Amino acid sequence: MTLMLAVAAAAAALALPRRAHPHDRRPSAPANLAAAHPAGYADEVGRAVTCAAETARLRRADWQRAQETVDEAWAAFDAADRVARRCTAAAAFPILRQRRTRAEIADRERFLHRTALAACRRKELSIAQLNEALAHRDGWNPRRHPVAQEAALRSAVREHRFAAYQAATERERAAWEEAEKAAAALRTLRAEALAARLRAGRDPRPIGDPRSAHARERAGQWSPTEPVARPATLAAH
Repeated sequence: MTLMLAVAAAAAALALPRRAHPHDRRPSAPANLAAAHPAGYADEVGRAVTCAAETARLRRADWQRAQETVDEAWAAFDAADRVARRCTAAAAFPILRQRRTRAEIADRERFLHRTALAACRRKELSIAQLNEALAHRDGWNPRRHPVAQEAALRSAVREHRFAAYQAATERERAAWEEAEKAAAALRTLRAEALAARLRAGRDPRPIGDPRSAHARERAGQWSPTEPVARPATLAAH
């Protein structure tokens, strides 16, 4: 009986969960790699920095193109606004009222359809606005004088240009956020690359830095007889 109790106590002790000792915890995979192979880890982080730099450059180029699109959209809206103001001012003069014939009403309707289609081909009107004009909805009246129809058309063009400007602004904001994320990731990787180079016993300055040891070694390899390109400002002097 005593022997059986001792075996049961030993089995219960082995079944209890063992508390992990702080020194028994293994580091993560990057920490293992950095500790075991500091030079290889530094090279790997350096390649990641190169890829992140290229991504940041592309995102910044996208943001700059989005800025140019915003400027172009604003210029188009400003031009459409000036034309709409002139047409509205011209339509303010009273028009002599007279009885309109069926042929004249048909001519005015054809004029509205023709001008709306031409504006849509020039991308001055959206497809939805063109459908409204052809269906004579949303204020499009084919019986009105051509001057009043032109004023309504220019107002619709201004509305379309402003909507395009707002859409371009939203795209520019999204491109700026992506560029900021890429720049933040690049800064983080550069800090990690600096720490990795220090752990590997290398020069912490990047290779392109003229003060780094690698650059100094390459500078000593230049032959004095090889031509060296001079900046334009120095060549001018």
